[in-house]
Amino acid sequence: MDDEAMFVRTESPPRDSHHLRVRVHTPIGSAVVLWHGDPREADGRHLVEWTIDEDIRWGRNARSAAAAGPELRQDGDRVNLRGRLHTTDDGAAFLQLGHWSVLLDLATPVPGGLDGSWVRIDVASENVTLYPYQV
Repeated sequence: MDDEAMFVRTESPPRDSHHLRVRVHTPIGSAVVLWHGDPREADGRHLVEWTIDEDIRWGRNARSAAAAGPELRQDGDRVNLRGRLHTTDDGAAFLQLGHWSVLLDLATPVPGGLDGSWVRIDVASENVTLYPYQV
């Protein structure tokens, strides 16, 4: 199985825009995010991949976490993700949330010494998307 895919349960809240949103329930929490799959399959149990379509800017929407442990939660129109930050030799980064990871688009470099530390990412709900993963 792909390391970036995970099983989740999704449910469609009332439609409030032209984008289909789902409430995603995971072992580490729940949030309302965009669904990029067949609308008829928005309710159910799925293997999914996550994307964050918002540039990560250290000190703005990313910072060191006050607590350890992975977490996903809704805070108004924002999604908060807490996980271990990992950087790669080529300057990329990903957030490890338990057994799955999410690639990050860095707009600013991550301060040195944070590789492997717990961080909190706070992004607009409309910038988090689930893609059903076909096995």
